[in-house]
Amino acid sequence: MPGPGPHLMYAMGSGLALTTLTNGRFSPHHTLIYTINSFFGPDIGSFTEWLASLVGGFGFDFGSELADAIHHPFYYVIILGLPLSILYSWLSTFFLLNRLLDSFPPVPLSKLQCILLVSAGSFSHFFLDHLFEENGHSGTYTWILSTGWWEGRAPINPDAVVVIGILCTALIGGFIYINRVKPPKSGNKQSSIESLKLIIIIATLYCFWCASQIYLIDPRRPAVGEEADLGVLVFLATYLFFPHFLCILSMHTRGYDGLQLPK
Repeated sequence: MPGPGPHLMYAMGSGLALTTLTNGRFSPHHTLIYTINSFFGPDIGSFTEWLASLVGGFGFDFGSELADAIHHPFYYVIILGLPLSILYSWLSTFFLLNRLLDSFPPVPLSKLQCILLVSAGSFSHFFLDHLFEENGHSGTYTWILSTGWWEGRAPINPDAVVVIGILCTALIGGFIYINRVKPPKSGNKQSSIESLKLIIIIATLYCFWCASQIYLIDPRRPAVGEEADLGVLVFLATYLFFPHFLCILSMHTRGYDGLQLPK
């Protein structure tokens, strides 16, 4: 599976991009906590298992079970989310007051912001792990491929062509319509929200179509030729878009004055 380098660089690169795009509302404090939890977070269980192996006996069994429990996108947050959020919030204040890590505006992270970043880091960790661990035979990756068609050449079903054609046309046409030239008073923010709603609606219908062909019809039919679109869309929504959405939720709101830092 990926080591510290890919995990850290992927998360830090994403954090720096958000910092640039948000004019600092996703601060270096956000990026640091998101990056740490993207690697060391879920893998802290492996470190615990190694420490327990030095003790042996019951300690090793306990450490092994703890490692398996923590190395999970949900259980890591459930088990360690609250204590880590308290720790990170205190560290953010400490770093800011002692001028160890800058933030603009100079606002420490709240416990809610920290738990959002812990969750985002956990899911981003498994974005890489599920793709590149166990020689490409992880359970999640195997399921993604299972939503494709591997029984010889996939037949082309006319109804699939029509449905997928309508959905893709609606996605492109709807995007153009939403972002058409408007009067100056109309804001771009509203267009972005409407475009996001359009993507979510089309993605939901797309997944429903694929799932109906794979799981509801007997015998199953290829939903989109040989493509594993259902698995890919679910994977991207869960491990790519969702953690970045959590990062966006954790950003500082506009208008913060921040702390009065010592001179």
